[in-house]
Parts: sequence; structure tokens; C-alpha cells
Amino acid sequence: MPADPDISTFKPRSDFLRIMIERGYLHQCTDLEALDAALNAGVVTTYVGYDATADSLHIGHLISIMMLRWLQKCGHKPITLMGGGTTKVGDPTDKDQQRPLLSDAVIAANIAGIQKTFAKFLKFGDGPTDAVMLNNAEWLERFGYVEFLRDYGVHFSVNRMLAFDSVKLRLEREQPMSFLEFNYMLMQATDFVELNRRLGCSLQMGGSDQWGNIIVGVELIRRMEGKQAFGLTTPLLATASGEKMGKSVGGAVWLNADRLSPYDYWQMWRNTEDADVVKFLKLFTDLPMDEIARLERLEGAEINEAKKVLANEATTLLHGAEAAETAAAASKAAFEDGRLSDDLPTFEVSRAELEAGIALAAVVADAGLASSRGEARRLAQGGGLRVNDKVEADGQRTLVLADVGAGGVIKLAAGKKKIVLIKPI
Repeated sequence: MPADPDISTFKPRSDFLRIMIERGYLHQCTDLEALDAALNAGVVTTYVGYDATADSLHIGHLISIMMLRWLQKCGHKPITLMGGGTTKVGDPTDKDQQRPLLSDAVIAANIAGIQKTFAKFLKFGDGPTDAVMLNNAEWLERFGYVEFLRDYGVHFSVNRMLAFDSVKLRLEREQPMSFLEFNYMLMQATDFVELNRRLGCSLQMGGSDQWGNIIVGVELIRRMEGKQAFGLTTPLLATASGEKMGKSVGGAVWLNADRLSPYDYWQMWRNTEDADVVKFLKLFTDLPMDEIARLERLEGAEINEAKKVLANEATTLLHGAEAAETAAAASKAAFEDGRLSDDLPTFEVSRAELEAGIALAAVVADAGLASSRGEARRLAQGGGLRVNDKVEADGQRTLVLADVGAGGVIKLAAGKKKIVLIKPI
């Protein structure tokens, strides 16, 4: 089933597809015209699946959450499907090795950590367009092996499965794929059938790397239920410089506040590259398109105002208006007024270690201002590292108690955008 070639010229009648196209969400769709008609005819129940590999989602998941948010705003019903069953198998897509197998207890804890994010973007309840959350362990774990193969496996062609990128690219890289992982595609397709039977779900959305898996589910519904279903994917997001969206110096950009502070989340958006500001305003905020067009016309230093709007809007959606205002004030105090704020990120070090002397490069890396000690040293050599607002070019030096300054902390800054307060304990 090929991707629709006419997305760029397609003129949808439904609000949802119009928003998906004009804001840059839509990459592929199995049948644009039929989906558009279905969206105009009534409520379309739609799902996105999330495996529970960590106790928080990260920014790579945010685009699909925003798609579900717009779907609900347009009068349709979202399903957030927790992968309590599929997490035990592992999606081989874009992976070179098998995902570590997690215990039931870890998966349950991860799901508990993930669930809190969705309520900030979606309205859950019993109404016709209220979001619902399900766990695919509920049905996947009840199947007997022979029953599953007989009822579902008979509909799958191994030749076809081997042709999908999620499998083919892995094999072309000569990376082994276990039979366990090979079954992931079957399980995801079974999810779609089960949701179709239970809730009339007829649309699955996901990243473009899920295209093959989604198509298999669409075809399985046609074979087993005799119904038309749809698949829609979004582009895999990269920054203007070509980096995969969702990574920071310290690792993934997590959505839970206990994983990444609202200040750091705000600052990540504030540090967006100039070329990405408009794209991210469309994808990650609710701002009207005419307001985004106004911000797009800003030039030179005024672009920084658009970045602040992006940071405020995105942080408000996830953490609330108060957290966004606090983060913005802390950033202004630190970067524009040169003042310290209690809301700046802190990193604790042992007072005893400071008395003995700690390698500056180690502290910079551990505090998340650089990805490694080597990068920290290079940052210093290039004039991009400051200690207590003074440029520090010697990446080999040590931090000592004498470096503790105002407020009982050491202020470390990388470039003009990142600050961490080092606090002795």
C-alpha cells in the first residue's frame, strides 16, 4: 500500500486533516480522500501506541501527543495505548540490537510514570470524544501460542514482512533479529484489530518509521473484519542542523518534571535554532497560524522574542503557566540581568571533594553542560566556558572551595545559553 503522493496539493474538507497539513504533521496516509470523508461523516476513533521502556515519555513522543490533542479538538476520540504486552517483545524498528527485556514490575512502574503526561494534553472521560487509555497486555497476554498463530498468524506473509524497512534494514546491516522481535509487527497489527472491535477504532497514527507496522494492521482489519481502516504518519523530526530531535547534551529531553526540570525544558525550547522556530511553533504549540505568521516575520535579534514565545507556550502545555513564568523569569535573571535565581538548575558536589579539588571538566560533564570530559575541555579551549561569569580557557584546572562565590554556589555557564549552579553539600 503506497503512501499517498498528493499530500502537498490535497485540499481537505475536514478540520483535522487541514490542521495536520498546514502545521506540518502529515507525512503519509493510506487513503487521504477516504479518511477525509470519514472525518467529515462523524467521530473517528484513533490510537497511538506507546511502549513502556522508561518511566517517562520524551520529546520524540510529543509530536504524536500533539496530533491526538488536535484530533480531540476537532471532535474525534483519541486512544493512548500502553504497550504492557509489546514492551516485553521490543520494536525492532531503527534498532541494531534487541531491546533489554523488562520485568512485569518495571513495566508497571514505567506505565504509571508515563500516564501522568497525557492528562496535560487530553481530556479523559466517558464522553464520545473523551480520550481513553488502554493496555495491550489485557489481550495480548491472554492468547495461547497455537491460538494466536491460527487466528492471526495465518493472515501474515513472511515474504511481505521481510520487505518492510523495519526488518529489511536490520538484516541488511547484518544485525541479528530474534524471532521474538520479528513477532512485534504481528502484535501491533493485533492491537489495531482489537481496538477496532472494542471501540470502533479506524485510524492509527505514528512516526514514519512505523509505516510498515501500521499498514499491516490496516490490512489485517480488512481481512478479518471486512472494514476499511487508515494509517497516518508524521515525519521523523530533525533540527535544521540535521540532529535528531529529542536529544540534549545530557541525553533525552524527558517530559516528566522529575526527569527534566521545567526550567531545563523551557531553556531547551529557548535555545531552538533560528531556522526551526516557526516549524516548532506549528508542531508544539496551540498558537493560531496567523500569530505564527506574525512571529515568522521577525528578523535579526527579534527572532529571540519568537523563541521565548515558543518556550513559554510549549512549557505551559506540559508544566503549566506558573512553571513557564518561573522558568522565563529565572532565565531573564541569569542571562539578561546577570543575577542568580533559586529556579536555576543545580548540581550538588561533596564539600570534601571540593576541598581536595575536583576536575572542572568532570563537573561540567556530570552537570550536563557537555556530553563528555573531552567536550568540556574543548569547550573551555574555545572560550565557551565561564566560571562565576569569567571565561575559563583551562579545561584541565580543578574546582576548589575558593571558587564558591555569591549565594554559596559556583556558577558554571556553557556558551550564552546554559547555566548550572554547583552547590557544595
